[in-house]
Amino acid sequence: MSRFLGDEYPDFAESLTHDPAHGLRVNTLKLSADDFRKISPFPLGECVPWCHSAFTLTPYPSSSGKGDLMREPGKHPYHLAGLYYLQDPSAMSAAELLAPRPGERVLDLTAAPGGKTTHIASLMQEQGLLVANEIKTKRINHLVVNLERWGAANVVVINETPERVADYFGAYFDRVLVDAPCSGEGMFRKDMGARLDWSEEMVAGCAVRQTNILRVAAHLVRPGGHLLYSTCTFAPEEDEAVMARFLQEHPDFEVETLPQLPGFMPGHPEWIHLGAEADLLRGAVRLFPHRLTGEGHFACLLQRKDGPANELTFPARWMKIPTPEWKVWQTFREETLKVNFPSERLRMQGDRLYFVPEDVPDLKGLRMTIPGIWLGNFKKERFEPAHPLALYLRPGQAHNELALAADSREMAAYLRGESLPAEGKPGWTLVTVDSWPLGWGKRVQGMLKNHFPRGWQIYS
Repeated sequence: MSRFLGDEYPDFAESLTHDPAHGLRVNTLKLSADDFRKISPFPLGECVPWCHSAFTLTPYPSSSGKGDLMREPGKHPYHLAGLYYLQDPSAMSAAELLAPRPGERVLDLTAAPGGKTTHIASLMQEQGLLVANEIKTKRINHLVVNLERWGAANVVVINETPERVADYFGAYFDRVLVDAPCSGEGMFRKDMGARLDWSEEMVAGCAVRQTNILRVAAHLVRPGGHLLYSTCTFAPEEDEAVMARFLQEHPDFEVETLPQLPGFMPGHPEWIHLGAEADLLRGAVRLFPHRLTGEGHFACLLQRKDGPANELTFPARWMKIPTPEWKVWQTFREETLKVNFPSERLRMQGDRLYFVPEDVPDLKGLRMTIPGIWLGNFKKERFEPAHPLALYLRPGQAHNELALAADSREMAAYLRGESLPAEGKPGWTLVTVDSWPLGWGKRVQGMLKNHFPRGWQIYS
């Protein structure tokens, strides 16, 4: 790094002695960044220059060592309600540089834990199709939880190899994000594990893996579409060198110069001795912790110039909703909800009812984790709402609500799974935190039976 950065190296080395940067990105599907600033229970820093829905954040230390609900953003009820995502500010650059538009077909090929996926979902404004894929089954749960909190109805999650995804879709997507597994040099300041795992052999192995993923990803981009490659490493072997190899193998792609936003550095093909033919890679961007508030990142945007496109439509083979279940759902909806769900976007899988994206393929043959918003389950002659339905709803969209304050004892008890005294109309009740939907309960004889999922209590 001293050789690469020259006069900037002392500032870079000194920045690594500081605490890592923290950021908070507001869920603009639910409220604006300005509106969140007005209700934020903790101080927010400056707006992130490359992401206007995000702020820098200085976390509170915990005096007890056990954490403070009102002082730690990751444990606040607003976080459980999906009002924001905690993320390294540099990592927010990837979705912004990919620049997905409402109505497009977008693929996040390596999606877990979901930070970039939720960001893409916000930028798409719930219009179009967003496919989030994660090959590692152990990481799927984190992805699903984060997307359920986000409440976006245009997302499906699959658990497949990149090869299987390419075989199914072909050149189908307008934009593809490859946030590649890497040696993590940009995370050294915040992740001791990344420091301990690093080796020159790891860098070389990651470069091979990244090249193989990109070879598959190329088949998923339609002509005129875009592919964004990003890493959180400084190693040019995994950044400019991987891009140069890809461009040599894929002449139908070209580099699209990214904007040089405050603190960004252009790509440096000379660091890996790629020669003059790789000068186009100066259109990539590098993020360094001594130049901005954030960790290390690299991004390069490519556009596919030509080639065959997959314009096939995927026939729907979803299970039709039987008449008895349909009547049960309609009764529940009329009694409980103030929002309608278009019937053409309702699908059944087993006893589960989903609200799926418009024109979603049936994904038959792929390991699909969630095909949309899980609304609930049919149980004999009744319908039981699912937690993701609560998080999809917006304030005022349920007939029966139990309003709790974020800092109240009742809120803490609800998050622990306890029942609460609650006079009012019996039946399903939406529990809210300062008006924001948080979960379900069921009123029975003046008590609210708690339906906050046990699995989510570890996040509270």
